[in-house]
Amino acid sequence: MKRKPNLFEAFSPIAVMLLLLAIGFGVFGLNPEPLLILSSVYAGFIALRLGFSWEDMMKGIQEKVSLAMPAILILISIGILIGTWMISGTIPMLIYYGLELINPTFIVLIAFVVSAIISIVTGTSWGSVGTVGVALMGIATGLEANLPATAGAIVAGAYFGDKLSPLSDTTNLAPIAAGSELYEHIKHMMWTTVPAAIVSMVIYLIAGLSIADKEVTAPETMTTMLTTLNTMFSWNILLLLPPALILFGALRKYPTLPVIIFSSILAGVLGMIIQGFSLKDVFASAVSGFDVSMVNKSGFEAASVIPEVLDLVHQGGMQSMTSVILIAFSAFAFAGIMTKSGALEVIIEYLLKFVKRTGDLILTTVLSCLTMALVTGNSYLSIIVPGEMFKDTYKMKNLAAKNLSRTLEDSGTVIVPLIPWSSAGVFMAGTLGIPTLSYAPWAILCYVGFIFAIILGYTGIGIAKDLKEEQAN
Repeated sequence: MKRKPNLFEAFSPIAVMLLLLAIGFGVFGLNPEPLLILSSVYAGFIALRLGFSWEDMMKGIQEKVSLAMPAILILISIGILIGTWMISGTIPMLIYYGLELINPTFIVLIAFVVSAIISIVTGTSWGSVGTVGVALMGIATGLEANLPATAGAIVAGAYFGDKLSPLSDTTNLAPIAAGSELYEHIKHMMWTTVPAAIVSMVIYLIAGLSIADKEVTAPETMTTMLTTLNTMFSWNILLLLPPALILFGALRKYPTLPVIIFSSILAGVLGMIIQGFSLKDVFASAVSGFDVSMVNKSGFEAASVIPEVLDLVHQGGMQSMTSVILIAFSAFAFAGIMTKSGALEVIIEYLLKFVKRTGDLILTTVLSCLTMALVTGNSYLSIIVPGEMFKDTYKMKNLAAKNLSRTLEDSGTVIVPLIPWSSAGVFMAGTLGIPTLSYAPWAILCYVGFIFAIILGYTGIGIAKDLKEEQAN
């Protein structure tokens, strides 16, 4: 006979999951997917103890996966989009002219803006830091600028772009976890991300005034990057059509998936016409990502391409989204069992005793994301697990799902690079040559965003109501 779980039975699977991830992933560097499956096994034993059958648990998992499937399809299509935009020359052209416009004056502010632009274009914070970030650090070194400040600005800019880019995996993952829609989610993030960016830029502007009168030439690496991109691709204004189609579809609120597919098809055609790639190359780029070995132009040798350019252009393809989807499915298995057994309902009932106002709910969500980020050091888990926990609570409070998805990004995605033991923190520190705790105070956007989220929660500004729930009531 089925019964309702008590507090221990409801909370212990969460505790076991955090413990497994903290030790297995955080200490020993084990892959998180099997750890999540082990957490699901424990949650399954609790469900059996409560009288639920294996068929009940499978039904719970299927329900979670079914609800997330449309968004997961979008995630896969984003891989196709990046691959085709790369082979068409669209992304390389935007990067090329972005780098051309760099002015070494006010390097800290420029570091933030350029990293943000490249990250929005590519959808990857790591790619932005690993390419233009390295070049910007070279400029800062020549200027004898504040290197921790420059590194922090690069990281903050990269994650600003990562948050707002429709090509970003985390930007697509947050609406999946919260049950909102991609472009509504991006639009709603403006309430917290834009103020955080303005605060950051004002501070960076002040920090850069001390070196405004110095002159420096661009580092050799950046010059080589520009020359290589110019050799690999042909520039044409028609290459702006794929992103223009995405923007048009977003403004007209057309269904996301068809717009992405049509933009990918258009980019593939441009890749064949303007860049001279074959249909086979376009299909390969859509599936496994772009590769410089596909380029067949006179004067270009793939073997001579520097690693910074390889990091910049070796992107995209459906296969690039595999790791994100695997973590999502593993987390949905855990969430499905927790939901079916009634454990999440008990947890929510308990938390609601302390949640009296919208601000309390936003604050609780932020603290949950920060805890998950500190324990696991993983941005995907910092989004998925709190998202599954609080999705129904926001609905009960007549709050639109995009409030939750925004908060997940404000306190999940962007906080991870500030954690020294996270993979993002290790990568940023190693790539930029500045310790995580040294650049962290200067990565202002990464922590000011969730502060604005809490303020908006308590003031009610920028908080969207769930109109469907209100009409139903």
